[in-house]
Amino acid sequence: MRKALLTTIFALTAVINTVVPAHAIRGGVEAPAPYPFSGSLQRPDSPRVDGHTCGVTLVAPSWAVTAGHCTKNNPSGAQVGRPKNWTVRLGTTDAGSGGEVIAVERFVTYSNYPVHEGDIGLLKLEKPAKTKPVALPGVRPAEGTRTRILGWGMTCDRRAPECYPRKLREADTVIQPVQACDGIHADRELCIGALDGSVAATNMDSGGPGLVRDGDRWVMAGIVSGSGGDDRPVMYTDVHHFTGWINDVVTGKINPPDTPVPNLEGAASIGPCSASVVKTDRTRLSDHALLLTNGHCVPERPAPGQTLRDVAIEIPVTIGDRQGYLQAKAHTTHLVHATMSGTDTALYRLGQTYAQLHAKSVKIFKLAGRSAKPGEQVDIISSGNGNRFKCTIDAVVPHLREEGYTQDNAYRYDPECKPSHGGSGSPIVLRDGSTVVGVHSTGNDNGEQCTANNPCEVAADGTVTVRQGARYGQQITHLAACARTPKPGRPQQPEAAPRGCA
Repeated sequence: MRKALLTTIFALTAVINTVVPAHAIRGGVEAPAPYPFSGSLQRPDSPRVDGHTCGVTLVAPSWAVTAGHCTKNNPSGAQVGRPKNWTVRLGTTDAGSGGEVIAVERFVTYSNYPVHEGDIGLLKLEKPAKTKPVALPGVRPAEGTRTRILGWGMTCDRRAPECYPRKLREADTVIQPVQACDGIHADRELCIGALDGSVAATNMDSGGPGLVRDGDRWVMAGIVSGSGGDDRPVMYTDVHHFTGWINDVVTGKINPPDTPVPNLEGAASIGPCSASVVKTDRTRLSDHALLLTNGHCVPERPAPGQTLRDVAIEIPVTIGDRQGYLQAKAHTTHLVHATMSGTDTALYRLGQTYAQLHAKSVKIFKLAGRSAKPGEQVDIISSGNGNRFKCTIDAVVPHLREEGYTQDNAYRYDPECKPSHGGSGSPIVLRDGSTVVGVHSTGNDNGEQCTANNPCEVAADGTVTVRQGARYGQQITHLAACARTPKPGRPQQPEAAPRGCA
């Protein structure tokens, strides 16, 4: 299976697969001089201090090209849109300094889903760059053509500062026969790199250029797209195949409308899960804020029958604005309460107060004092899915059993309600847009009975029912007591009581 060479930034972008690299531009060296037309797409949600996410290349004074999965990797997965605080840094060997920094006004992705119908996207810059754009190819380069590849890809297999190089790297390699890359689209992609993968692009090199010489100038032949593994060359989008589309967008002949974006205000992410900042009627602005998600999202899951309380733990949290772009960063200090028995909920205390988050215009939800009723309409606001699902509570299930855990009085949604993986921990919100009556938890993917990702319903008389495709959430009225008693610093206390704080 091909894998996109972009480190996943949002929990909502689980559709983008990643490959673990061995070296940045494997087989390469630090570039001795900058390439004026080449640079880095930088975003505030990057895991890197320098903000790098993908490579970019200037193709017109106000337009840069990158991989389509780099532009599609936005909070809602929009094909066309106006990003918040995206910039490109051009003409430098240092991803963190130098060169020319220009804000991105708009992105245009060639195809919606899958992006591999054409893994290419364009970035419209707020002002023309001072440097000269790269030349576009007049023909598709032949197999065996010498090619130079560039990038700031990861240098080791950990998502840690020491694995993110600041210096641009380059390597010389060749265009291979298309059959050397498994899964390639031969009509619109090139296979570039050593046959054994010893010289190739790696993770976070996505969008970077493959350059060929035409006399005394560089021509952009390809854009890093995806790889089949470290022992393979890498698939590049063939720029020549898309020169007509590039020119049409740059000249305004094609001007697609922005993709409609659902209201994602307040959708938060913690690790691979969704979450939300919540309060009660007794909450004060000076209180440290609380974050709601699933018990199964806790790094060390509670065992069946166990409830975890007041565990010191620090995890980064991001909270989005209406379009899902970063509104604020936060971090947890304590796991106040977590269980997967009787329910599947977790409540964290953040290092930030409600007043501090309010000052950043963060959406704060209110914990309901009641449960939702069958037939009641709700929204599931998911950072992990980049969507706001309009749903109806179909039923309250007496018992939901999955992988040795049992939850009581779980919500089952209507069949059209389909939050998916990455949506775990999303708040279930009443149509007032502010009141949380539950948290999305799980769904039956494959029709199996009571296995992981395949929960089964257990009636009061013990009858087991499997509903493939059904999705479920958990009630949260029991959490009000947790929110009233914030006492950090106590040691972890495993407890047998399944409902936790109530």
